[in-house]
Amino acid sequence: MKADLHCHTHLSDGQHTPAFVIERARANLVTHLAITDHDVSQALPQAMGYQDLKLINGVEISCLWEAFEIHIVGLFVDPTNTHLQTLLSTQQVRRRERVAQIDAKLTALGTAGLLPNLLAKPAVALTRSHVADFLVANNVCKNRQKAFKTYLNRSGKLFVAAQWCDHTEATGAIKAAGGIPVLAHPGRYAMNKTKLNRLLECFTAAGGEGLEASYPNIAPDMNQYLMRLAVEHGLYLSTGSDFHDAAAHWTDVGKFPTLDRAAAQRGIWHHPTWKQHDNTQPPARLKTL
Repeated sequence: MKADLHCHTHLSDGQHTPAFVIERARANLVTHLAITDHDVSQALPQAMGYQDLKLINGVEISCLWEAFEIHIVGLFVDPTNTHLQTLLSTQQVRRRERVAQIDAKLTALGTAGLLPNLLAKPAVALTRSHVADFLVANNVCKNRQKAFKTYLNRSGKLFVAAQWCDHTEATGAIKAAGGIPVLAHPGRYAMNKTKLNRLLECFTAAGGEGLEASYPNIAPDMNQYLMRLAVEHGLYLSTGSDFHDAAAHWTDVGKFPTLDRAAAQRGIWHHPTWKQHDNTQPPARLKTL
């Protein structure tokens, strides 16, 4: 069994359709796939009939903990749940409002058309990555990295602070929808170990149940540290590629570091909700491509 529990499609900031990601997963021998678009959760019934792939309805919610933006993945969520969809709709409105503010700033700098361009895309959740791509396409800057550094980061010319929900709202909505809340890529947050420990205390107190400990480019020492934190805080371990684009060399669907045998015993596939949805035997180890 190979479980990729974090990936994106063009419904948020991914480059591909859900069908493409599903076929990519099948080609890469992924057996369990969660599509976790930013602030979007839609049912994908066309994949339910596959014998070689179990599709998990998911979401990745942007939210705030203290002054930090964090991301919480929800696995096995019911995409028709009113509580969840109300929160996601609010998040999507906040995203459009932020893009409108960025559009006004960009127009004042001499480049118009950002908001109409983004609204014409298939994305339900508009992101800064979409803005960065627009800046590159309109020769405002040469690449995404420059777009973020010069224009979109906190000191950038187009910076607009996000107005995300609180982490307790995100966790509560996931739980209300029958899902498992998982803290995404904890090693990527700009916080020290004391802060990270405090975050996990608050996350578990709010109902958080999982910790993403294996994802692309994670340092081996961080991988081991997160596994220890999962034990200390009583969290299940999750894994995911954070796939966005087949052209990206650093990731692919199903590609992430292997959990060792001991860590796999804390895998999210041992969670009761997982077992309710799937009778596949859990792996002793997860293999990468």
